Order: sequence, then structure tokens, then C-alpha cells
Amino acid sequence: MVVLHKQHYQDNKLLKMNWFILTSSDQLDKIIIQSSQKPQLIFKHSTRCSVSFLAKSRLEKHGPQDSIDAFYLDLLQYRELSNEIAERFHVQHQSPQVLLIKDGECVYEETHNAIFMDDIIEQV
Repeated sequence: MVVLHKQHYQDNKLLKMNWFILTSSDQLDKIIIQSSQKPQLIFKHSTRCSVSFLAKSRLEKHGPQDSIDAFYLDLLQYRELSNEIAERFHVQHQSPQVLLIKDGECVYEETHNAIFMDDIIEQV
């Protein structure tokens, strides 16, 4: 599985967000299974959207979260997979969008300027 590392400095401390790159339905099946052991976060990102870039930056400034696994979906490259996510979890497709998956269900979903890691962590 490919991991994308994003580095940030906060108070002279290096922080990283370790994204697992989501590219297939098989991975989505594994996310659902893994969500019974640990919450799984899916971030649907449009690489052409400034709002999406800002949402991603807000998530990354917190660095990796031990309490969740974070998955990054480039929805421009994997639009069919993005649509499958919307269907499987009964949410409307948005971009940017985060979904928190626990026990195979989407327990939290947010979009655009309302995406904040603090809000996600509250749901864990």
C-alpha cells in the first residue's frame, strides 16, 4: 500500500500526516473490515480546487493521528471509486469531503470549509 507523507513544522517541530493512498475497490473493502478495529478516515480531494487544498492543509497541520487510519483519494484520478464511496456509505458526493468509517458505517461526514481534524477526533 502506498503512503503519502506530508511534512509540516509547528513550533519548530516536524509533523507528518501519513496518508494511505486509496486507489481501488479492494482497498475500500479492507477499510470497511479494518473499521471494526480502528476508525478509518477517507479524505476525497480535488487537486484542482483551492478549497480542497485548504481542507487538506487543515487536516495535515495536526500530523498523524494514532486513533485513526487516514486515506487520501484523488477523486480526479479515481472518480468511479469516489462514486462507489458515495453509494456504499449513502452520502452525496462532495469535494472536498471527509468520511469517518466505524464498524463498516459512515458515522461522520463533512465537506468544504467545515472540515477540521478536531471535529473528526471528537467522533472517534
